Amino acid sequence: MKIAPFRIEQYFALHEFTAPHLLSSSDAECVSIADILALEPDAADQLFSQQLGYTQSAGAPDLRAAASAIYRTTTAHDIVVVSAAEEGIFAAYHALLQPGDHVVVETPCYESALQVARSTGANVTEWRRSADANWAHDLAALERAFRPNTRLIYINTPHNPTGLMMPREVLDRVIKLCAARNAWLFCDEVYRELEHDPATLLPAAVDLYERAISLGSMSKTYGLPGLRLGWLASHDHDALTKIINFKHYTTICSSAPSELLSALALRHRHVFADRNRAIVLANLALIDAFLVRHANRLSWVRPTAGTIGFMRVAGVKDTSAFCEQLIADAGVLLLPGTVYDEPTHFRIGYGRTSMPKSLRHFEAWLEKNS
Repeated sequence: MKIAPFRIEQYFALHEFTAPHLLSSSDAECVSIADILALEPDAADQLFSQQLGYTQSAGAPDLRAAASAIYRTTTAHDIVVVSAAEEGIFAAYHALLQPGDHVVVETPCYESALQVARSTGANVTEWRRSADANWAHDLAALERAFRPNTRLIYINTPHNPTGLMMPREVLDRVIKLCAARNAWLFCDEVYRELEHDPATLLPAAVDLYERAISLGSMSKTYGLPGLRLGWLASHDHDALTKIINFKHYTTICSSAPSELLSALALRHRHVFADRNRAIVLANLALIDAFLVRHANRLSWVRPTAGTIGFMRVAGVKDTSAFCEQLIADAGVLLLPGTVYDEPTHFRIGYGRTSMPKSLRHFEAWLEKNS
């Protein structure tokens, strides 16, 4: 297997643990183990008595049950637990694809969705969205991208890096195109349940199509990336079996304490989603005002979900130098759009309580360098 360098993670490895002001983080505000244990009266006793043995490859039954409750049509048997969303992407692609297959990947995207697909030997076509079209989905381009041997399409809603939700009519059309070819639909939904307006929640792909695979994570909406767990939900049990068989060559199973804490958190997931939505909405109001003050230099299509957005810098052809200078001068970390092959943009994160302070440092630097 040959795979291209993971540019997003390489950039964070250089700066994430040294820059004092993180303004590009994709997760929501995290909590402590004590905060999770406080949700149920006997939770601490459960954790302290947890045996540190192997767990089931598919995931602990109570965790799979808690994850299945997120969806309308699933049970615990429709869930496979993975070691964070990254393993979910890696295991699903390598279990389901082979050289010569064709895959369509919605881009720009979290880079593993594109590069891991290529690493399987499959032929990959990008369904690329454009800033000039306000990131609208071009359904005609998607239809042209499909081939008779298209085996899987990857989509992401809410979307990384724009923070935009896929319109329901687009999702329905994507499903029809997949169904016509009996193709898998891999839907990355790690920001689901963090819609800025809860009334706009889309149905999960797994609830709409029998060959859909919905990807979930503890990291984003619920702000628990340290647990390093996610899951795949699907009614296609043959696909899930292939994924488990592949997982036997990666992690085999997940951490027992992480599974216990994740199940506990998911039983109370709205506590985390509601708290993080309040943080997001407060921070978005600050960004709205910030963008009014700097409308001559910065713009975006305002996100509708999640914790991140994608800003364009006027007059800058490559934001790499812009972001590097910002780190050097002000210690503020943004993610340059070059890692998404969108060099005129940068990713900004607004899911943490530290965001207002980081934004103030960014604004002071902008004003000094105007």
